[in-house]
This record gives sequence, structure tokens and C-alpha cells, in this order.
Amino acid sequence: MNHRFALLILIALFVPSMMLRAEEVQSTKKLKVLLVAGGCCHDYATQTKLLKEGIEKRIDAEVTVVFNPEGSTKTRFEIYESDDWADAYDVVIHDECSASVIERPYVDRILKAHLDGVPAVNLHCAMHSYRWGDFRSPVEPGADNFAWYEMIGVQSTGHGPQSPIDVDYVIDDHPATGGLKNWTTINEELYNNIRVYAGTTVLARGTQMQKPRKRELKENPNAKGRSAEAAVVWVNEYGPKKTRIFSTTLGHNNETVGDARYLDLVSQGLLWVTNRQSK
Repeated sequence: MNHRFALLILIALFVPSMMLRAEEVQSTKKLKVLLVAGGCCHDYATQTKLLKEGIEKRIDAEVTVVFNPEGSTKTRFEIYESDDWADAYDVVIHDECSASVIERPYVDRILKAHLDGVPAVNLHCAMHSYRWGDFRSPVEPGADNFAWYEMIGVQSTGHGPQSPIDVDYVIDDHPATGGLKNWTTINEELYNNIRVYAGTTVLARGTQMQKPRKRELKENPNAKGRSAEAAVVWVNEYGPKKTRIFSTTLGHNNETVGDARYLDLVSQGLLWVTNRQSK
């Protein structure tokens, strides 16, 4: 009886510590990141290199790049043709610009991975991808063309002319943005917010002084610029498993993507969606 009692004590003492060590090993495994990039209007060949190098420099991650150089709004990615496309990765970065890709089976296959629990970080033109129907009007939850916006958490339809954006972190103690300082970008695109859906938490807002467009000047040569404001960084939880999603509309130009402040932001977003802590 004494031997059994002693054995129980040993189990009570050592099993929790063994479990803790197992958890520590799990948490220190290199983060497997899938970066899907390509499509219209951006220098993705350069930006994928900047992102991969910048992320791997900042956090313990291995970034696998899937890049399609086609360069149109119809750009598709072969990896999405498989049902298990995301199984080998801890998190996916969506950096595609594929507005004209609207086949539901294809888009649903992308979203299913996130519904099943694979977190996502959405960059810039990912917000303007996979949209159909009357996407220039506010899309209601549950509508036929709501699926991608539900994952994103915000509906955006366009942007104004390029000029610097003042980035103001409005929740500075959120883990995804904690410690980051307000900054001003170079010339960038401020994406509008047609809708910010319930459950979305805005972490940073951008303010931009926009010059009059050519047609405005044609109608009124004395037209003046105007100040525009929109959410530029936010988080939300997606689907029944409350998959963590982080998004930023910043990142049109190479100089922005290569900026240390931008790479810090994306890296912290990756850590937050995968429930890891920054070092």
C-alpha cells in the first residue's frame, strides 16, 4: 500500500511538469506560415520577398510563398484547388488581388479552411478580392455575396488617390498592436469602409488628406482637397470556431511593405492570430 501511495505522489508531482514541458515544446515550434500572393496592380514579386524576409527576421517562422505572376484580377492559385490546401500550415497570409474570381466552389474552399480553424492575416487588396453581386452597396450579413466579407470583418469597395496616411492606434494595449507607435506612411491608398461588421474590433484608423480628382478639377478648378478617415487595422473572429482573423488595408507600395513599422505590424498580427506571444 505504501508503494502504491508513493507511486501516486510521484505521478502527481511529475506528470503536470511533463505536460508543461510538452506545451512549451509545442509553443516553441517554428510557425508555419503560408503566404499566397499575386494578382492585379501590385509588385508582388518584390513584396513577397520583403514579407518573407521581414517576418522570418522578427518571429520564429518559416514562410512558404505561393506566388502567381499572372497580374490580373482573374488570378487564381492552384493551391486552392485542393480541399486540404491549408493543412500543412499554422496560419495563412492572404495577399492576393483577385476581384474577378467569383466561382463559389473555389471561394468556399478557401473559406472552409478558416471556418475549420486555420487563422488568417489579410493584407491590402485581399479586402477587394472575391467579390460579386452588388458589392458597391452595403452587403448585408447572410447575403449571397457576404461570405468573403464575413471572414474579413469589413466591407471596402475602393480608395482615393495616393497620399500619406497618418496611422493612429486607437487600442494600444491589444496584443496585436501593443507597443506599436503611431506613424505616417509614404504615399498610400486609404481603403474606404462601407461596412464594419458586428464583432470587428478596429485597432488603428488612418487619416489622409486627399487631393481633388481630375474630374473634380475639371468641374471646379478651385476644388480643394479633403480629409478622409477609415479603419486601417482590425481583428475579428470568424465562424463557429471563432477563428482569429487580422487585417490591414495598408501595403500598396513596396516602400510601405518594406518599412520596419509595417513588418512589425504584420508580425504581431501573425502572433496574435496563432495565439503566440511576442518575444
